[in-house]
Amino acid sequence: MLAIFKKYRITTPLIFYLYNFIFTMEISETSYCGIEFEIKKNGFSNISYILIHGDEETARMLLSEHINENQGRAFFIKSKQREVPLGPTIVDPNRIFSTIGAKKALKKFKPNWDQNELELILKELDESRNIFLFNLFPSEGGILIALHNNFRGYNVNSEIENSQLYSIKKEQNPRDFIICTNLNDYKKLKQGPYNIVLQNIMEEGNNGSLSWAALENDVRYINIETRLGWLSQQRKMLKFVETKLSK
Repeated sequence: MLAIFKKYRITTPLIFYLYNFIFTMEISETSYCGIEFEIKKNGFSNISYILIHGDEETARMLLSEHINENQGRAFFIKSKQREVPLGPTIVDPNRIFSTIGAKKALKKFKPNWDQNELELILKELDESRNIFLFNLFPSEGGILIALHNNFRGYNVNSEIENSQLYSIKKEQNPRDFIICTNLNDYKKLKQGPYNIVLQNIMEEGNNGSLSWAALENDVRYINIETRLGWLSQQRKMLKFVETKLSK
């Protein structure tokens, strides 16, 4: 690019201006049925990122750092809690990306619903979901990367039953792992040092997580999961994923 600038005799101040014009961080907001997200857009890329659990601070730190240094769009949930308010209850925001998953999530903390009230909020979720996902999903062929942290014993072995293929590395902590929904991505990533599972067959009774919505819409999805507090490990895993999948 610098050679092009020199060829057309574009001056250094103008280069600086053009660079900052093209790569200036844009900040906006969106919501999913009242659940608010901040969007940070840096330049142009077919990679989207999301932090969907507000209490996963290591993932938040990494995504904030990463989007400042790399192009793409990053969605940050505007909450510091795992569950967020939705209607008269609270829900896990990563359990409402399918109707069946949302119904289970809504009943978790409020088991006794008026049926009409429940159906109304499920309808609102269905309508809002399509708009939110249209905004979130990258362009065709792009990748959606979710960053997660765990601190309750959740590990890669919890996902094997729901996976079609998996590659477990004995030297890696089972709480640090990658979930992907694209077979070609899995083949590339399994060559690396990290635990990885492939989930590329849709489950009718799924739990409503974002990964299933991505799979249903043929969007390449990657979940990078690490222990809470292990920032350097998650940073290495994110770099590995992006390096491998860029080839």
